[in-house]
Amino acid sequence: MATHAHDHGSAHAAGGTPHTGWQMAALATLHCLTGCAIGEVLGMIIGTAFGWGNAPRVVVSIVLAFAFGYALTMRGVLRAGVSVRQAVKVALVADTVSIAGMELIDNTLMDGIPGAMDATLSQLLFWWSLALSLALAYVVALPVNKWMIAHGTGHAVVHEFH
Repeated sequence: MATHAHDHGSAHAAGGTPHTGWQMAALATLHCLTGCAIGEVLGMIIGTAFGWGNAPRVVVSIVLAFAFGYALTMRGVLRAGVSVRQAVKVALVADTVSIAGMELIDNTLMDGIPGAMDATLSQLLFWWSLALSLALAYVVALPVNKWMIAHGTGHAVVHEFH
């Protein structure tokens, strides 16, 4: 199955050559990480600012990570003129596994770093832990996304709309 890179506007790299293999997986993973990071950071900020415990903070972060991840994918797919219903289906297929994996890694690491979940927004520990957890989530999701794209699933389903 021929695939093209997902870069929020152009289906091809400079020179008209489609991205393949690790390049395409890196772009797809970065796309998922963007949605995850927006939701995760916003959820952690909201939960920390309101003094919520770890469980509600993590739940809000996960919900927002999925919402923003799906929204970013749907934005591009909707531009191709498909229905909202079809765009939702594409986003679910394209992003669910990647976002779920990233959230598992991210939240497990945040919980495992001593003091990270208790740190306030003004503490460097909070921000470094969050950045480290998101970076590790990217590293773990990258080969998963590469495998999924090679097998015609994950972000491979988005490329027909670009």
